[in-house]
Amino acid sequence: MSITRNFVCLLVILLALFASSCKPKDDFAVIETDYGKIRIKFDRDLAPNHVAHFIELTRAGFYDGLAFHRAESGLLIQGGDPQSRNNDPSMWGKGDPKQETVDAEFSAKPFVRGTVGMARTFDINSATSQFFICLRDFPSLNGKYTVFGEVVEGIEVVDRISRMPVADPQLGTLREKVVMQRVSIEN
Repeated sequence: MSITRNFVCLLVILLALFASSCKPKDDFAVIETDYGKIRIKFDRDLAPNHVAHFIELTRAGFYDGLAFHRAESGLLIQGGDPQSRNNDPSMWGKGDPKQETVDAEFSAKPFVRGTVGMARTFDINSATSQFFICLRDFPSLNGKYTVFGEVVEGIEVVDRISRMPVADPQLGTLREKVVMQRVSIEN
């Protein structure tokens, strides 16, 4: 009987090790800008579909060359709009209606300094590629936007971008976009 018990214990340990090795290891996104790097830790438990979508877009090179186009000093920055590839600020933030959308994955996790959330229209299931990073607690967003990560390095870069001059104070459109030179996925 002890041989059977030892075998079962060994089998359980091996299965646990196998299961942990099969778990996705794409835990971070690194956004490189002219102002420094921003490192984001994903939260797969809160928003598995948003994390998978962001990783898929990143691996396809989608975010490379896009920009942070919107900023509100001390509040947030926003980027990831394919329209930010062009130099027409009136188009930044409008998105591309042909983009694949991701359904909302709301959670109880609050929007605080460093939280990364998905931007959307008034339709809660309209998230595409645009995302924002909070620079302060933002309780009015709690439960209304999807949280999918948090900044773990480079919050000072986000602060710096948020203080850049804006062309339209009402919309927060930056006078000059801040280009994401390269976005990559790391373990």
